[in-house]
Amino acid sequence: MQIAVVGGGDCSLEVYDMARQLGRLLAQQGHVLLCGGLGGVMEAACCGARDAGGISVGILPNDKREANRCVGIAIATGMNHARNVIIVKSADV
Repeated sequence: MQIAVVGGGDCSLEVYDMARQLGRLLAQQGHVLLCGGLGGVMEAACCGARDAGGISVGILPNDKREANRCVGIAIATGMNHARNVIIVKSADV
């Protein structure tokens, strides 16, 4: 399944660690992680997925160069916040 993880670009270390664990668990179960591709919760979830050998897709607001260091597949939309519709509509959950 394609599962969206949505969260802030800035977060506490505690939230970062939880999001990273979530990304790892999703990847271990064979799911594809979708997110906004930036920092904070999005980066943590992507890093967790990468740590577990999974796939993460970052649906970015503008340019591929904005992608966090752990995004596996970067998709530049040029849509700013409207990209969130793509994330939601592309996810199974």
